[in-house]
Amino acid sequence: MIRLHHVPQARSFRVLWLLEELGPPYELVLHSFFDKSLRSDPFASLSPAGRVPAIEIDGRSMIESGAIVQYLCERKGRLLGAPEERPEWLEWIHFAETVAVHVANLTQQHIVLREDWMRSPTLMRLEAKRLERTLKAVETRMAGDYLLGSGFSAADIAVSYGAMIGRRFVPFDALPGIENWLLRLADRPALQRALEKDGPAQIYLREFYPAPEEEKHG
Repeated sequence: MIRLHHVPQARSFRVLWLLEELGPPYELVLHSFFDKSLRSDPFASLSPAGRVPAIEIDGRSMIESGAIVQYLCERKGRLLGAPEERPEWLEWIHFAETVAVHVANLTQQHIVLREDWMRSPTLMRLEAKRLERTLKAVETRMAGDYLLGSGFSAADIAVSYGAMIGRRFVPFDALPGIENWLLRLADRPALQRALEKDGPAQIYLREFYPAPEEEKHG
């Protein structure tokens, strides 16, 4: 049995969605970022950094979402793209973290740092622009309807998480390709099942978190 430790709306959602696509039996264990459960035993023995995802599988635990996605796909021999697309598939799986880092920085500034004096308006504006440029890079490198020319793969799962959350920080007016990609993905029954299991929103309680306006001087 596979056991996935998950926080609603967190990066572990990638693994939750992938499990729904691949279809193995699994147990979902829900946690919260806003209590001490991720920093206390027994979870700390699975994930010393106190982060999700953490997955128990084949007698071991794994904690990096990119590694988990690759392991699960190779284990099942599915959602790997065509053999000749292997370099592109691997690159997208790891590029997902580039997108997610900007999302994480914006999440830190807008949500985790609760008081205005803790936040940096300059950093918030900068990270929003960085995220927008990163998503534009995804849009321009898509191979048709999906990231790979052969069609839907785990690369779409890995990267689209950042876009799904990123739309809360970046207007998608200038990213029609990303918007249409997410609409195509939204039709997948496995994604719909994963969203149902994701649990009540804990992190992103607003539809959009705008970057502060730059102050005018003089």
